[in-house]
This record gives sequence, structure tokens and C-alpha cells, in this order.
Amino acid sequence: MADSNVDRAVERSAAPAAVAIALDAVADTHPWLRDRLGTDPELLHTLVAVTAASRHLARLLATDPGALGVLADLDQAVDVGGTTVADLAASKQRELLRIAARDLAGLDTLEAVGANLARLADGVMATAWRLSGEGAAGLAVIGMGKLGGRELNYASDIDVLFVGEGDARPVMEAARSCFRVDADLRPEGRSGPLVRSLDSYAAYWDRWASTWEFQALLKARPVAGDVDLGARFMASSAERVWGRPFGADELREVRAMKARAQEYLARRGLLDREVKRGRGGIRDVEFAVQLLQLVHGRRDPALRSPTTLTALRDLAEAGYVDPADAGALADAYRFLRTVEHRLQLVEGQQVHAVPTGPAARGHLARVMGDRDDAGQTALARFDAELRRHQATVRPIHERLFFRPLLEAFTGASAMTPEAVETRLAAFGFTDAERTRLALAELTRGLTRSSRLMQQMLALLLGWLSESPDPDLGLLGLRTLVTGPHRSGQLVAAFRESPEAARRLCLLLGTSRLLMAGFEHHPELIPALGSDEAMAPRDRDQLCDMARFSLAWRGDPAERRSGLHRLRRSEFTRIAARDVLGLAELEGTAAELTALAESVLESTLATVEPGVPFAVVAMGRFGGAELSYASDLDVLLVYEGSTAEHFAAAEHAASELLRFVNGATPAERIFAVDAGLRPEGRDGPLARSLEGYRTYHRRWARTWERQALLRARVVAGDAEVGRRFLELVDEVLWGRPVTDEEMREIRRMKARIERERIPPGDDPQFHLKQGRGSLSDIEWTAQLLQLRAGVAATGTTSALRRLEEAGVIDPVDVTVLSEAYRFCEQVRNRWFLVKGAPGDALPAQADQLAKLARSCNTTAAALRDEYRRVTRRARRVVERLFYDRDGTTGSGGG
Repeated sequence: MADSNVDRAVERSAAPAAVAIALDAVADTHPWLRDRLGTDPELLHTLVAVTAASRHLARLLATDPGALGVLADLDQAVDVGGTTVADLAASKQRELLRIAARDLAGLDTLEAVGANLARLADGVMATAWRLSGEGAAGLAVIGMGKLGGRELNYASDIDVLFVGEGDARPVMEAARSCFRVDADLRPEGRSGPLVRSLDSYAAYWDRWASTWEFQALLKARPVAGDVDLGARFMASSAERVWGRPFGADELREVRAMKARAQEYLARRGLLDREVKRGRGGIRDVEFAVQLLQLVHGRRDPALRSPTTLTALRDLAEAGYVDPADAGALADAYRFLRTVEHRLQLVEGQQVHAVPTGPAARGHLARVMGDRDDAGQTALARFDAELRRHQATVRPIHERLFFRPLLEAFTGASAMTPEAVETRLAAFGFTDAERTRLALAELTRGLTRSSRLMQQMLALLLGWLSESPDPDLGLLGLRTLVTGPHRSGQLVAAFRESPEAARRLCLLLGTSRLLMAGFEHHPELIPALGSDEAMAPRDRDQLCDMARFSLAWRGDPAERRSGLHRLRRSEFTRIAARDVLGLAELEGTAAELTALAESVLESTLATVEPGVPFAVVAMGRFGGAELSYASDLDVLLVYEGSTAEHFAAAEHAASELLRFVNGATPAERIFAVDAGLRPEGRDGPLARSLEGYRTYHRRWARTWERQALLRARVVAGDAEVGRRFLELVDEVLWGRPVTDEEMREIRRMKARIERERIPPGDDPQFHLKQGRGSLSDIEWTAQLLQLRAGVAATGTTSALRRLEEAGVIDPVDVTVLSEAYRFCEQVRNRWFLVKGAPGDALPAQADQLAKLARSCNTTAAALRDEYRRVTRRARRVVERLFYDRDGTTGSGGG
């Protein structure tokens, strides 16, 4: 176009070459345009802005004869509708062009653009509903996501739900001529029905809905269809969103969903490029706002706006967000959303990542309004502004989303006592006044040593809120800072390693046993920050540590105290590794077993038996599968035949048990039990090799033969141990198991099932004796070992050996192993959370919730997983152990 005004406008545009080509193409369709642009600066400005930013809108202007007329009068909205789907699609495109033109010409704010796009989508859905005729008459269309929030993007999906009766497919089909319509937010997603009645939605919300589904309902808004039904949907959903509790479990679900999205982006290398889900991006703002809405909106209806910027303003006005933080977030949100809009306008595609190529990114910078000058290029200016906004959003997001607690304690905000209690309850702190007092004491204890700790308090509270029991964790921190020496140790550790501080908060909020461990062994705290420092110790290392501990102690009481301290310190390390995810179940069992073996070996050195003497581990100890609650089942064996030999061995056995068991529970190092010996508690503590041989040849019962499957020498004289295991092999494999012995094992197991679950434990969720749980799997493995002649001391190792021998199908081994590991892991964790042995899932809701949080799940999911794995395992047990078909009595595990 040969006009100086046009030429200057093209040259100053964000993409001069592309604009020149586009103007020529549009002028070919509208010959009068060449003269008009020279005398109509507003039309020229608008047309240049649109064609510089958007290739797909430039094509629309060149191909749709009515499109250019839209730009001539940007104040006149296009009537979206018509009598056919084609009319609807054409009018949608023209109104989208008008909205984009007003946006690019600087006539509308970001909020107005989002609202205009949502209004356009509303019109499309209303027309689609109308064109669908009588089949859609009983339907209401509910807008969700950015549509519901009136903050739509240019290339957004239209998230909808359908409520009522009728066929929604024609509505979807008509609307999809204009937008990508997504109904996957409905109950059960793509697996669920497309349309549900209001009663069906209510029933689903009351029984099955996840926290993220209630979070999604924050944005719900009727957009088309039956007006009355839409209003009733909103009333019913609001009752569920704001009437249900929002506590620590729900908070964890929201955080976990956010974390999963970021992990996905990190794997794809988009964490810093994506303006939507990336670090310091749009979702950081939205999730922080929605979290505060979910926490405080139950008491304050003024905080329930579905629009992010409106809700952020309301939160600031109500004192829940610092006004400066709210202003910074709003500015960043507007910038990031505008970047997102400009990315999507190029080709009308759903794009959220800033391009990596300098040419494409430079074009984006110019469309955003930046230009090269003598001081800086447009691209450099854009990159700097993007980084600045992302860097601003991230720390505020973390304060709001992860650590919005400190103001509740310090009184620095204008929050009411009710609002304080609501916030603390959402983060797992159950007693606001007690928590406030504990924090005050903690603050005094920490800040006496370091002002740095005042800055860390918000971090500590956030980390505590992520633990199973934040109140317990806060109590533990307060306990650890009692006394200037311990406080200084703690502050030094935290200063050197924030990771040690984070891990300590999780551990203290998990278990009183861990709290006591760190209270007695504060030297363990610095090691928490390093996986290498927390590496497991083997038996030889532990024996060396025990010998060093005992070397300078002469008095037996002091020697017991030294081993007790070693045991408590190592137990704390082992449990910490478990809770922190640094050890698998088998690793934890092996570490506990090595610790027990080192204690017994060191005790024998202290006792100094007067005869060759060995300790044989039985039960779980023999299988190297100790749990936190396990006793040490042992047999004590010696070499000798005289009365003097017997007296010496019996004295050594008695001293060993007295030393390790202690005179009181407080002095106990381990609970050692010799009850599996011949004649039980009526027989001598120690027996000679010949005595064992004679007993097993003449009087041993089937269960005693079965118990020897787990026999393993763990301390004492190696030759005595070797000869005892030869005897064990003779007893186990010297003759085949008879049919009567097999029946006896089954009868004994059935009797245990009937009699051994304590009255206070729930048999439906018993981790040890329940159907399909630990006992079932252990007995099945042992019976098959005896029948097939397969030697192995541990349950999981026995299952592997049985599979290798072709005795058990690999699928059955997988089922049994999964159930065994689940039950054992949960039983271990329940011991730590409860602070005492526990063999069944707790019946009390608060205790079950703490246990579930420690297992990184919810109470309902934990019980469901128990049912799933134990029912599958019980079917295998019925078939392999009882020789049944697996259907009789297999339910209810």
C-alpha cells in the first residue's frame, strides 16, 4: 500500500513483514480498504495490531467478507447465535475478532477481556442448547474453570457440567463448532455419565468426591439451559463446598495436586518457561487464592468469588493477604495472563510456554509492547520483566500456599479469633490457644540464640503443617529448645542445613518415640540433612560401636546403660530413615535385625559363658524381618554333657536375658523371649546340642518343627551354631511331612483365626491376624516350604524360593508379597505414630487420619487399600493353604 501513514504504521508494528502481507491480502478482498486506511487512523491502528499479533485472525480478515466490518466499529458487539451451527461458528469468530482487536488496541483491561470471552462462550452454549431442541429442555449447563470464573483465554477449553435430564451430546456437538468443549470434570470423569440429575450429583459429592472436585466447584456458574435447575445446582454445590470441613487431609490433597503438576513440567523441562503451571506462574497465584478461599470462605461468604483477581482483592480487603503482596500478585497475574493471551492469539492454539527461539520470543516481546532502543532490546526487556514477575510470585505463593500461619500466632494481622482457629485447623493444629503458647515459648527459645530463627519460624510452621500431627511436632520443637545448650545445637543445625530442619519437623510431627530419641540424642539432628550421613549401618559396624561403647565401662549397670543408649540412638536413626523414605521395608527390617544381633553379641561378651554357647534367632528375628514391635524370639544352645556344663550354660542364659530385658521396662534394651524352647517356660533356658537332638526325635510337636524353618544363628560360638543348624536340617528335611501333620497345621491356623484377635481390635482391619494379612501369608509360605522341601528363613525370601522351585505361580507370589509388605509397612508406621504396638488399623477417626497422613494417603484410601490387598491375598491363601477354590469365606479381609 503506497501511503506514508500506512507505511509508518506497518514499520512500527510488532511484525512489519507479516503485517504488510496481511494488509495486501485483506485489501484484495476489500479493494476500498487501500483508500480508507490513509484517512482512518483508528482502523489502521487496529488492523495493524491484529495482523501483527495473530496469523489466524489475519487469515479470517482475508477470507471472511464480514470480518473487516467488525474492526470498523469495535463498540458494537456481534450478535452470537443464528439458526444453524454454521451461523453460530461464523458469528463466534467475528466476536472473538472484535474482543481481540479491543484488547490489542489497548481499549480493554485483562479483566474485561476475560469477561468478554466468557460472555462469548456463554452465548455459544446458550445457542447450542437452543439449537438442540426439546432433547435438551431438561438440562442446565454449568460453566467450570476459567469459563465459570469469567477469565477465559483466547484458546481455552470450555469446561462444563450437565445437570438434569436429556441428551447433552447435541449441545456438545454444536458448541464444538466454536470451542473445544470438555466435560471431564464431571463425577468419575470420562467413565461417568455425561448427564446426571441434581440428586445424583449431591449423592456423589456426599460419598465419593475428592478435595480437588470441591476446589473445582469454586468456579462453578450456570451458563445456559434451565435457569431454575442451574440455580438449584449452585445452591446444592455451595452447601457441599462451604459446609464440609477443610482440614489437614484436604490441604495435603491440594498441595499434592499442585506438586504433581510441577513435577510433570520439570520432567519436560518447562518449569521456567510455562507461564501457566511453571514456577512463579499463573497457577501459583490461582492455587494460593483458592486455598485461602477454601480455608476462610466457610466463615466469610464475601471471599467466594470465582474470579481470581476479584477473590484476591477480597482477601486483601478482609486482611487475609497483605495488601502489598496482593498488589504484587495482581500485577504479575495480569502480565502473565496477557503473555498467555498473546501466545494463543498467534495461531489460536492452546499455548502456555514462552518459545525458546529468539525470533519467536522477540515477536512476543514486541506484541507485548516492548521495542528496541539504545539501551536495551525488546527481547531483553521482556525477558527481564517475565523473570521479575515470576520471582515475585513464587515467594508470595509459598507464604500463602505453604506457610500462611505465622500471622495467626503473632497477632500481626487483623484476623479474628474465629479466623485464626479456622486457619490453624486447616493446617492440622487443633488447639489455637495451646499452639499460640507453644509458639511463643519456641520463639523465645530459638531467638535467644539466633535472630535467623525468627525468619525461619514461618518455614518451620509450614513444615510442621505437612506432618501427620502438627501439634505434636510443635511440642517436640519446643521440647528440643529447652535449655541453652540444646537450643544452640538446634539453631546451629538449622543454620547449616534447612533440609535437616524440614526433616526434623516431619519426624517430630510423626512420632513421640522419635521426639524422645532426638531429645536424648540431639547429635543426630545435623545428620538429618544428608542422605550419606543417614546411610544404614551393618552388623559389623554396630558391633564395633557396641565394643567401643562397652570398652571403658566396667560396671554391669553402666555397660547395660551404654548398650541401651546405642540401641535408642540407632532405633531413632532407623525409624527416621523409614519415615523419610530413605529405606524400603526390607531395609528397615534388616537394620533392626542387625541392631538386635549386635546387642546380643555384645551382651554375650559381657556375660562370658563358661561353655561353648550360641544364640539361635527364631520367628521374625530368625527371618531377619523384625518390625519395631517385635520381641526377639531365641533358643539358647550349648556344647556340654555334665552338670557343671549345664549350670554354666543356665547361668549364662539367665544373665543374658536379665541384662537385655532389664529389671524394668525403662531399663529394657530389647524384649528377649525364650518361650519357644522345648517344654516352653517349664524347661531349662539353655539346652545342649544332644538335649535338642533327643527332644526333637522323641517329643517335638508339629508346630515346633514348623518353627525351626526360621532358625538362624545370630551370636556366640560359631561351631555350636553350625552343629545346631545341622540338627535343624535333620529335623526339617530328614523325613517328609505327613498328611496328618498338614491337617494339624491347618487346624492350628484355623484355631488362631478364631481365638487370637484381641477384643479391642477390629478383625475387619487387622494387620497381623486378619484374613489375607501377615499371619495368613506367613503360614501359607511355611506350609508350602515343609511340603515341598524349600529352605528359607524369611517370609518374603521363602515366597521367592517357592516361586523359583515352581511351587507357587508368580502371580500368586506377587499378590501375597504385596499384601505382606502393605500390612507390615502400615503396622510399622502405626507403631511409630501410636508410640506403642498396634496390630489393627485404629478405629478412632483422628488416629486413623494421622496414620494415613504418615503413609501419604487418606483414611478412606488406607482402608480401601487394606481391603484390596488382603481380599486378593485371602483368595490365594484359601487355595494354597486350605486347598479350597478361593471363593469360600474369602470376603471381608
